[in-house]
Amino acid sequence: MKLRNTILFVLLFVAASINAQTLTVEITNIRNNKGKILLAVFKNNDSFKKEEPFLEKSYHKKSLKTGKITVKIQLEQGTYGITILDDENNDGKMKYNLIRIPKEGYGFSNYFHTGISRPKLDNFKFIVGDKDKTVHVKMKYF
Repeated sequence: MKLRNTILFVLLFVAASINAQTLTVEITNIRNNKGKILLAVFKNNDSFKKEEPFLEKSYHKKSLKTGKITVKIQLEQGTYGITILDDENNDGKMKYNLIRIPKEGYGFSNYFHTGISRPKLDNFKFIVGDKDKTVHVKMKYF
């Protein structure tokens, strides 16, 4: 029974890996090496509005060079949007000033947000197909 379960697990892992693609996320314009980078992946606008990501990752800024970090994640084919928070104070959330302007940097996949209000997922979504993909995030600070 154990061997059978092990074989089944391996087959399921291999099947899932076949559809997964490597997504390279190039994050630029990072202002310092304090704290960490928080990456959140969303599948739809509802989950983005509720701040309930499909996948979350955090990265130390050890590899920060000239304001840039490149990370890789595995995603199955589909439509996604990525948000990045430069969590400079390591508290796991965006820090705001008294009038609710962000004090830490943020960014979106393939989209540089110029407005004040929150964008919609449609502004920064992308498609993962049957090939590896790269998206770019330029951090914004006030």
